[in-house]
Amino acid sequence: MTAMRAALLLLLVACGRDPARAPKARVSLTPDAGVAAAAAVAPPSDGCTLVDHPLQRAQPARLVAIGDVHGDLAATRHALRLGGAIDADDRWIGGELVVVQTGDILDRGSGEQEILELFERLEGEAAKAGGAFVWLLGNHELMNSAGDFRYVTDGGWADFADAPGVDPARPDLKDALAGATDEVKARAAAFLPGGPYADMFAGQDVATIVGDAVFSHAGFLSTWTADVTAMNRSARCWLDGQGATPAVLEDSDGPVWTRAWGGAEVDCARLREVLGALGVARMVVGHTPQDTGINSACDGALWRIDTGMSSAYGGPVQVLELTPTGGRALSD
Repeated sequence: MTAMRAALLLLLVACGRDPARAPKARVSLTPDAGVAAAAAVAPPSDGCTLVDHPLQRAQPARLVAIGDVHGDLAATRHALRLGGAIDADDRWIGGELVVVQTGDILDRGSGEQEILELFERLEGEAAKAGGAFVWLLGNHELMNSAGDFRYVTDGGWADFADAPGVDPARPDLKDALAGATDEVKARAAAFLPGGPYADMFAGQDVATIVGDAVFSHAGFLSTWTADVTAMNRSARCWLDGQGATPAVLEDSDGPVWTRAWGGAEVDCARLREVLGALGVARMVVGHTPQDTGINSACDGALWRIDTGMSSAYGGPVQVLELTPTGGRALSD
């Protein structure tokens, strides 16, 4: 985290500002302690040992995309069932179905731990059935791993106080978290690089391509199209405790932050340039809640799938079904 970003975060916390309409963290929990602890995690200097994931998957017979869920377990289950991925017992029934979830699992809700554990299990079950469950990193996953806890709810703080594998007494965080509450210590130990949930994130990518569509949390601008595999790697290595803070966390125009594709006005020529650089025909993004639900722009070249389905926003539960010739929103 750059000094400028850390200073801005501390200022926002001190002033009680809430630019993203999120519930404020309780002042007594001092979320800035997480920032200090994140800065204290020193990456090793011997290089990253993680193996890169394949960037591209072939077009499956059936492809479904799910947007931001923000800690709402009920909405997450609802979306997965709408897409034909799970049964009433949360077991994979999708067969060769490919599901892509575009990040922002964390914050604004209290079901985070159960969602993460569900996603980890579905990843394995889908693979065994010949399908795939792909969940990407959003800005809120990276924020928590950088110690930015502004949008943690009361339930979210409590959720990781007794999470399996979490050691609130992590030796590398001892000094940075001196005086912090037990809940801050637990969440920091869970999500800061090298922690058990950061390690879980290190198994995921920022972006992926399935068939002719690129998926990321917020979408690409041309400045980020040169080497997507390297971008994924830098985020994963950092999360695993094997690298420096990735540029994708810091860049407000990057694939987890940009608002270029979420608003009413979209520059379709700019979009075509980006798609051409990536060698795809379509882009699928979350990040910006859509008042009208799932929708497309630029003759179907852009799909926006953040419906604000979590209880924090109260939007409809919808998922996107993509075919080589188009897409449609699935809802009750």
